[in-house]
Amino acid sequence: MGIALPLCHLSLLLLLSISFNYVGHRNLVSADEALIQLQCHNAEVPSTCIQCVKSDPKGESAGKVGIANIIITTCLSNNAKSLKHNMTVLASTPPGKGEKAILQRCEKAFSDATDDLAKATAMLGAKDYDKTNGLVAAALAREVFCKENMLDNKVTVPDSVVYQMRVYEELSNAALRIVDRF
Repeated sequence: MGIALPLCHLSLLLLLSISFNYVGHRNLVSADEALIQLQCHNAEVPSTCIQCVKSDPKGESAGKVGIANIIITTCLSNNAKSLKHNMTVLASTPPGKGEKAILQRCEKAFSDATDDLAKATAMLGAKDYDKTNGLVAAALAREVFCKENMLDNKVTVPDSVVYQMRVYEELSNAALRIVDRF
């Protein structure tokens, strides 16, 4: 002897059991995943771009502008702040006086880059994509200046800082290419 339920109750019960079965699963991510892949595809290193976007909880639901915003605001800005801190630490204990001055200039360059990226975020929000790219390019130029100055003067920095600078360049290029397509 079973329990007799009206058809509408059975339908509701079936719907609820299906939905509870998929709680916690993100079946709609594939559409968002496709957008992330598409936007990061033209970056020199798409994997760095994709990893950045996916590291932000808003990345799964972000549109084109949201993806660019995550790269600039979250990944690039945090990277610039971290590099500024690293340059401060390195400048506090340099092997030579000349290296200290170079590392202090790098510290200033990353501080200015952080300001550029904050302005770029504001311009992105204002839909002024040319100014956004100009500011991201300026922030990238500051990092390139620092790296070239260290190379020219044979300043040695830890591999982790070299890697972080490379990631900064990759993310900058990704942001520039994404914003270019708006």
